Amino acid sequence: MALGTPQLWIAFLVGVVTVVVIDMRVSGGKEVTPRKAAFWTGVWVALSLAFAGVLYWLGGSKAAGPFLTAYVIEYALSVDNLFVFIIVFSYFKVSNIAQHRLLYWGIVGAFVLRGTLIFLGASLVSRFTWVLYIFGAFLLFTAWKLLFSKGDEEAVDPENLAVLKWARRVLPVSAQNTEDNHFTTRQDGRFHFTPLFLVLLVVESTDLLFALDSIPAVLSISQDPFIVFSSNACAILGLRSLFFLVSSLMDKFRYLKTGLGIILAFVGIKLIVETAFHGFVAQHETALILISLGVIAGTLAGSIGLSVLIKPPPTLEPGDPVAPATPPE
Repeated sequence: MALGTPQLWIAFLVGVVTVVVIDMRVSGGKEVTPRKAAFWTGVWVALSLAFAGVLYWLGGSKAAGPFLTAYVIEYALSVDNLFVFIIVFSYFKVSNIAQHRLLYWGIVGAFVLRGTLIFLGASLVSRFTWVLYIFGAFLLFTAWKLLFSKGDEEAVDPENLAVLKWARRVLPVSAQNTEDNHFTTRQDGRFHFTPLFLVLLVVESTDLLFALDSIPAVLSISQDPFIVFSSNACAILGLRSLFFLVSSLMDKFRYLKTGLGIILAFVGIKLIVETAFHGFVAQHETALILISLGVIAGTLAGSIGLSVLIKPPPTLEPGDPVAPATPPE
């Protein structure tokens, strides 16, 4: 079976729907502990690797290699997205169970939004190759912001998000959420959205903004719509369990943003160079894919490893004794 055939698309989409329904049935309505999140993160990664094996069986390393590289990029970039989700959920005081429901429906919306962007991007690239230079320059600009920006995720203020201001001005919103965490309710016989629905809008709009970075990065690896979509889908499927795992370990990933900046800079330069020297790339496609996968996976592992090994300097709290200055000899 060749890649991109209707049979493979149908089989993949049916598989995605099946595992999402099973996951929701098994874990829906229950609090997600760090141990459970780690288990499910492993399950999703294992399923993605198994799918890469299927692609290798169907199309060899030229199919499995780009998928794995794109999957690693998308999964790595999604961690930065999760830090923003943590801030949003903390700001709106969203419970653990409600977070699970929000991320579930956020994934459904992400499939639709990202699928649309992927097909538009792939169609644009197939007609206008020079667009790849713009994608490469955009990735380099994003990398520069990650590497040299002095701000951090704490600067995110949900109250200033345009989608939230619009929703509060236009939509009928109830004063509080329902006990079963629904997105709609009735008050005095009138239909209202709950505050939880506003948080869902913030999650969807945030994911859309991050997709503007991640999709060009994945398109730098492959312009095959099936490879791009399936790698995005597999990364998104593991996003919920990864969120609960990252939220319990977020203080340990000090150097992850630096690693992500290096990855984006690498794929941006790679995209520009490969577009300029397309003939050479076509002759050495397999080797270049393996090199890209090694660089990206190595950078990600290195940034996580350094974050764990190098402890942050101690911070003084109000009232802590200050060490006296060493007198001059």
